[in-house]
Amino acid sequence: MQNFKNKVAVITGAASGFGREFAVIGARLGMKLVLADVQQEQLDATAHEMEALGAEVLAVRCDVRKAEEVQAMADKTMQRFGGVHLVFNNAGVGFGGLIWESTQADWDWVLGVNLWGVIHGVRIFTPLMLETAQKEPVYEGHIVNTASMAGMLNPPVMGVYNVSKSAVVSLSESLYHDLNLVDAPIGTSVLCPYFVPTGISQSHRSRPEDVKMEAAPTTSQVAAQVMVGKAVSSGKVSADEVAELTFDAIRENRFYIYSHPKESPVNIRIRMENVVSGANPNDPFAATPQVREALKAQLKGA
Repeated sequence: MQNFKNKVAVITGAASGFGREFAVIGARLGMKLVLADVQQEQLDATAHEMEALGAEVLAVRCDVRKAEEVQAMADKTMQRFGGVHLVFNNAGVGFGGLIWESTQADWDWVLGVNLWGVIHGVRIFTPLMLETAQKEPVYEGHIVNTASMAGMLNPPVMGVYNVSKSAVVSLSESLYHDLNLVDAPIGTSVLCPYFVPTGISQSHRSRPEDVKMEAAPTTSQVAAQVMVGKAVSSGKVSADEVAELTFDAIRENRFYIYSHPKESPVNIRIRMENVVSGANPNDPFAATPQVREALKAQLKGA
């Protein structure tokens, strides 16, 4: 995808983090923006910012866990703009702890946003993109699904999150192959960031009532929250830099997008070599044993 001006971009999780930065770049490129988020106040603020940058904006409060809300957003998009060219299935939440301590509500919340949000986005918007392509002689489209390096490496005390993001990688690879099979003029990318300073470590603050925690967090969940919070806040790559990398990948029709292009392939290669050789999973803290020891101490109540 090379031409962005006057094209329509749909962005979920648009009120903050990567979503907001995608919107900023889209506005500067002259795109029409559909911004979706569950946080109404922040969504409105982002929409006003994008309008100040000259963008035409449709802001829709949308809980991506719910198919009917994603469908309603799609209907409003087509009514307002008549087509779709770029979709960022980006909404995401974070959650950690020993995997057997995760409740049904924990699984429902994380999979609902991180996985079902992407499923709904792909299922509902891909046909609309194909429909738009039929109406436009020269159509260019692209879908970006936000996964995580957690979906590639499966670190400890992040099991529910790992599962959700691993599934997004699989879904995205399948989408890539299916679109190519039918010669669709739509590219696909999966974004796999390491720890980047965004609001994801505080996503529990907007956790809906229907999946709220009924009990106090366990020791492992508290430890995971602390670990991820420190890692995210100390990240050296910013969300706006990741957004720039993402748009570069869209222009180049590149599938895998890494926020840390030097470290990511190395760690993925180590894991894949273990898979091919049948070796046990490698220690994700091999290069930083102090992190593992600190985590173990917290789990023991030290």
